[in-house]
Amino acid sequence: MKRDAFFDNAKLVLIFLVVFGHMIQPFTDGSRPMYTLYTWIYTFHMPAFIFLAGFFAKGSGEKDYIIQLAKKLILPYLIFQLVYTGYYFFIGKDSGLTGIFYPHWSLWFLFSLFCWHILLYWFKKIPPLLGVAIAVQIGVLVGYFSDVGHHFSLSRTFVFFPFFLAGYWLTKDHVHKWRTRRIKEISLVLMAVVAGMIAMFPEFSSGWLLGSKSYEVLGSPEMGGLIRLGVYLLAGLMMINVFAWIPNKEFRLTYLGGKTLYVYLLHGFFIQFFREANWFKVDHILDVIGLGIVAASIVYLLSSSIIRTLTQPIIEGRIQLLKKWWHRTDAKDSNLQS
Repeated sequence: MKRDAFFDNAKLVLIFLVVFGHMIQPFTDGSRPMYTLYTWIYTFHMPAFIFLAGFFAKGSGEKDYIIQLAKKLILPYLIFQLVYTGYYFFIGKDSGLTGIFYPHWSLWFLFSLFCWHILLYWFKKIPPLLGVAIAVQIGVLVGYFSDVGHHFSLSRTFVFFPFFLAGYWLTKDHVHKWRTRRIKEISLVLMAVVAGMIAMFPEFSSGWLLGSKSYEVLGSPEMGGLIRLGVYLLAGLMMINVFAWIPNKEFRLTYLGGKTLYVYLLHGFFIQFFREANWFKVDHILDVIGLGIVAASIVYLLSSSIIRTLTQPIIEGRIQLLKKWWHRTDAKDSNLQS
């Protein structure tokens, strides 16, 4: 699929928010402004990221596609599951072997993404509206089962699948229709209202937005289904609000939106080290801006050609970038000798 500046810009913004959200998470306890900012981001950034993953899953369902997908997602998942286990031990983080199917931290996304592609094999045969409705119903029902949680990333797989499926069925024309002036004006009001509501009701647990816990754990075993429906509605509206403001113009850094997998898999090494080292604190708005600059720097660094060249064999199972680097080096040496 030909690259579209709008979608690359969207992915770049969202991966920055993923890193930034992880940067500020330790400072949310006891700080209403930080908790508001963190929770506000989480109302949309993962649903939107998953929506885009579904949007670019148009070839799902074929046997060869699934095999290639397993190499692209499951193999890196297994490798990084082991790597993060060793890294946690190295930095002194109290997190032992959790089992190969109990994803470390952000690695749940790889396992769930593979499962979403598998689910498409059946759901692509169902009419779009009916399929999304069934996916929402499953996402609501799964919260009533306490045994469905982090293992195999089952809870998040089912809870977030409606966004992936919606992304699969919608087209560029649908998405671009969200970018009207009218929607932009309304979105500013809605996003401000959501931020205000979060600030007014800090007792609302951000766990409702993570999709990894049962309703019983979240403290609402009976009304949890209705709350999750509300969260679905909120996430959908916030996602449209944010996409309305994503520019469709190509900028100097737009290309970084095509490198988000590297950032997603590797930024945890920085985040977990920072948390264990306790390097940062937030006492002022300038501290928050500073964390934003650090997050942006991490995104830029992990998207760089040198990082991608060194890690492509592990992340993608290919050495294409290493070959290019070797050929360029060899060509330079030849020119110098001549």
